[in-house]
Amino acid sequence: MLARIVLHVDLDCFYASVEKRDNPEYTGIPLVVGADPKGGAGRGVVLTASYEARKFGLHSGMPISRAYRACPQAIYIRPDFTKYLEASKQVMAILKHHSKNFQSGGLDEAYLDVSDICHDFNDAEQLATFIKTEIRETVGITCSIGIGPTKPIAKIATDVHKPDGITVVTPDTIEVELGHLDITAVSGIGKKTKQFYYDKGLNTILDAFNTPLPNLVFLIGPRAAKWLFNTVHGLDTSPVCEHRGRKSISKERTFSEDVSDYDAITTKLGDLNKKLHDAVREKGIFYKTVTLKIRFQGFETFDRSRSFTRAMQDEAKAFTAITAMLEPFKKETRKVRLVGIKLSGIEGQSNTIQKSILDFTTYTMD
Repeated sequence: MLARIVLHVDLDCFYASVEKRDNPEYTGIPLVVGADPKGGAGRGVVLTASYEARKFGLHSGMPISRAYRACPQAIYIRPDFTKYLEASKQVMAILKHHSKNFQSGGLDEAYLDVSDICHDFNDAEQLATFIKTEIRETVGITCSIGIGPTKPIAKIATDVHKPDGITVVTPDTIEVELGHLDITAVSGIGKKTKQFYYDKGLNTILDAFNTPLPNLVFLIGPRAAKWLFNTVHGLDTSPVCEHRGRKSISKERTFSEDVSDYDAITTKLGDLNKKLHDAVREKGIFYKTVTLKIRFQGFETFDRSRSFTRAMQDEAKAFTAITAMLEPFKKETRKVRLVGIKLSGIEGQSNTIQKSILDFTTYTMD
């Protein structure tokens, strides 16, 4: 059984990075986004401290008055959430473009399950490099990416080479790559609970990794033991998915080898189109928009869409639109890595649609 491959993308000092992008003169200078320090008498907290400011002990959630006393020479800026939200939307659009298995973790982080589009962890690292470049060139900020067999391992890995880094952790390298980290690197073990684990001799991830499950049960109880054991051994099974409000269904295929034969590509799109329409007919779903997705060597990806005036459920009409959208790409000399189809602008009986969308988006293609 092949391991899952999950990417955790974390935007480096997000608010501060956006401010530095828009104000290059702040580069290399301690920068704090948060409340007005009022010369050390201000109320409120630090939202984000740049890496230069962190050298003075500043961090998110710190009282702004204490931050000012520790680093009065820093530049203090009030937050502009409209600007941050726009930058976040740009990043999330890039990530969604690369994988339909997407889950946001807030404005500044997200997960991608790329098991179905990456052949192995080396392939995933190439994708991560491409994503980092695309975010930097499009949005103007940097990110760090952790790659692992589960969401928790990928998240832990993200912090290993921050900022602007990539860390790959396979199922066989968890102990080596992450064992040295403090137990608080595990999401869910924070400042208030770490002493409990320290008192049990669980100071690092390696301590937890090397403790048999029965021993963990004795030390911290059955529920916490199972959670910690599964987390550090890469056995967590929580899926990468958006929880609510999905308004489209899609299916895509990564070829085992990149292809240039457009007859084979068209045939594969026909297969995907048929499977999608089998599903929408079964579930009573109608759609207004058909989107073609095509990814070339090097991970450059394009979407092309066609919308119709009325919601439909027409396999032949959709396929005609798909092949028409494919036609201009036949001039490309690069080989094709992945193709996909998305049906959106969903209409139908509300209860049926909500269930069918959620069910279908977890479907894994052969």
